[in-house]
Amino acid sequence: MFTVHAIDPAILESVRGKGIDVSGNPVVEQDASGGEPLRCCLRDAVAGERLMLFGFEPVLPASPYREIGAVFAHARRCDGPAGTGYPEGWRDRSQVLRAYDARGWIHPATRVHDGKDPEGVIADVLSDAAVVRVDSRNVAYGCFMFTVTRST
Repeated sequence: MFTVHAIDPAILESVRGKGIDVSGNPVVEQDASGGEPLRCCLRDAVAGERLMLFGFEPVLPASPYREIGAVFAHARRCDGPAGTGYPEGWRDRSQVLRAYDARGWIHPATRVHDGKDPEGVIADVLSDAAVVRVDSRNVAYGCFMFTVTRST
């Protein structure tokens, strides 16, 4: 079993409150066109929703593999994801499942999957005991989608 994690609400509130991202760049607010993947509630935006676009750095140990990428979230606090499983609206979406070890280094269990049977593919990646987390990333843009950890 595993748990899917959206961006931590405390991080989102900090970005909203300060109006700047991890790199010190101003947050960009805009109305959704529709379809933007929201990292706060793990669903696609509906046209007209107020969004923020900002640079996000997933929380990893200090390592050469830390990186920053642009993500969308609601501009105002939302209720977060509907559950802790794989986001229903993102099934059948190809993703990179980037596996990390305890050092925060990319692990060879990393793979691209076609969106079919995400639970089976994630379970297979997590079957390697050296993998401590998996970050789902967009295939085309490479940006962070969510984190997966083993359920305790």
